[in-house]
Amino acid sequence: METEVKIRLADRHALEQRLAGSGFRISAPRQFESNDLYDTPDRSLRSREMLLRLRQIGGQSKITWKGPGVAGPHKSRPELETTLGSAETAGQIFEQLGYQRVFRYEKYRTEYENGRQHSVVTVDETPIGDFMEIEGEAEWIDSTARQLGFSHTDYILDSYGKLYLDYCRKLGREPGNMVFASQ
Repeated sequence: METEVKIRLADRHALEQRLAGSGFRISAPRQFESNDLYDTPDRSLRSREMLLRLRQIGGQSKITWKGPGVAGPHKSRPELETTLGSAETAGQIFEQLGYQRVFRYEKYRTEYENGRQHSVVTVDETPIGDFMEIEGEAEWIDSTARQLGFSHTDYILDSYGKLYLDYCRKLGREPGNMVFASQ
């Protein structure tokens, strides 16, 4: 079960200083990440609140399935993830099985840890702004958020896809993929 929250950042550099001052250390340096979401033409996965994702980060590829969310103050949902040899080949396999890529999003991600197992803070630089994700047990999420100067009112439980759609709607833009202009 994955449990997390997102928090929109007004000042990423200030957060990075607070992380360092709070005992967090970089566990995975800043890397470009590309994510492709797949679904059937009739969006059967989405209608069942599921997600099928291929992720490329650095030289590694991962496949992720996420199940329906559980209501609560944090975003919680079942997740299965594993590495694979080639995201491109996996995408071709998905297409042969009737899936199609329905959304692509990109970000630069830096991961931070403070020695607690199964708990991580990530700083994501996206085309729609900077975000922090806090992932771990609910109590750790809340105490880490407070330690870094945030509260429950700052929590965002939406996916990057939903945040992107809201961003496009606010600016009156036709949504496409959430990718950097130079990509």
